[in-house]
Amino acid sequence: MKFVDLLQTARGGMKRSRARTFLTITAIFIGAMTITLTNGIGTGAKSYLTRQSSDLGAKNVMQITPNASAATSGSNSEEPAAYNPKLKTSSSGMTLMSDKDLTTIKATPDITGAAPAYVFAPDYIMGKGGKYQLTNVGEQPGDYTGTLVAGKNVDNSSNQSQIVLSDNYVSDMGYGNAQALVGEQVTIAITDASGQQQTIAATVVGVQPKFLINNDDATANLTLAKQLYDTQSVGLPQASKDQYSMIFATFPSSLTNAQITNLKNSLKSAGYSAETLQDAENTVFTAINAVIIVLDTFGAITLLAASFGIINTLYMSVQERTKEIGLMKALGMSRSKIFTLFSIEALLMGFWGSALGVLFASIIGKLVNTVAKNGFLKDIPGLTLLTFPLSTIIAVILGIMSLAFLAGTLPALRASRKNPIEALRYE
Repeated sequence: MKFVDLLQTARGGMKRSRARTFLTITAIFIGAMTITLTNGIGTGAKSYLTRQSSDLGAKNVMQITPNASAATSGSNSEEPAAYNPKLKTSSSGMTLMSDKDLTTIKATPDITGAAPAYVFAPDYIMGKGGKYQLTNVGEQPGDYTGTLVAGKNVDNSSNQSQIVLSDNYVSDMGYGNAQALVGEQVTIAITDASGQQQTIAATVVGVQPKFLINNDDATANLTLAKQLYDTQSVGLPQASKDQYSMIFATFPSSLTNAQITNLKNSLKSAGYSAETLQDAENTVFTAINAVIIVLDTFGAITLLAASFGIINTLYMSVQERTKEIGLMKALGMSRSKIFTLFSIEALLMGFWGSALGVLFASIIGKLVNTVAKNGFLKDIPGLTLLTFPLSTIIAVILGIMSLAFLAGTLPALRASRKNPIEALRYE
């Protein structure tokens, strides 16, 4: 019997027990759809984060803070920590660093530069369209290459105060398009420690889109950030000035992962903790993967139930077709072909269930993406909620077919081992 004949016979066997076959394929369908959708969400999120990772910050920058052990000594115990006069803490309990720490970090081998993470709170930003809130202003030290709508990124080596604004400000500030805002002078107001409001002029060098992973209203170069911080600090006691919760340090982009690890260890020995953008990405991806694994577990449970359905369907099929199996053996069909026949039935159930599940998941994904793009994600360009790469689709189908084949192995073996004489006598 040729393979085509085996395939047709297997299809005929599935049609004989339509109800059982339908229920088994339905269970596979649900599992395949669930796994495809959860992986589609994960792939979409990872793809977006990977494409937009440069907008989180530069790749060659470390965020440096005091070691947790130094900052929270005694926190793992119910006993209070011993007083350490060398540690300065903020009102929130964070350990602060000073210019001395800045000097130490700059002297560390492979550190090419270091700057404080200035914390300031502007009152407003003013252009020709009036005054507007400026809530979140970030710094971007290092080789920053974030996506822009118009203009260029801030230059941290420039003595000019520069700022990149979100495109939300373009029309409100009285400009027809993003390019028209580039090169304009804006005024930023900030209140100092004595309660006096001061103003600082800055040049808009670029306009950035709105990002899901970066909600800054603006990006300031180091010159502007220091100017805002110094202005805000006017009136503070000298002991309260130049205290930083974090320091940004740059290192050569050519460093290998091993060299970056060694650099982190050197900083750790000096009493600091360092985290790169890659570390932050890994943390996010780990969280995404954990969610996907949990959701995939539900799909796996469904497929496990479906595999028992395949076993039951084929066992019943073997039982009902005992005489037919005996006749096929009597006519010279080998045990291997009997085994192949029932294995094909299992593979067909796995194929149709997984293929339909993947197809239905793709249709749902397109509908959800369309609704999201025109709805709650319309202000976040580049984000596709569900993404289904061909490699993932093929992997799901082949994986489920493999599971179906394994589930059908026992019934197929039982069919192939039947004694033809006893099978022909079966009533």
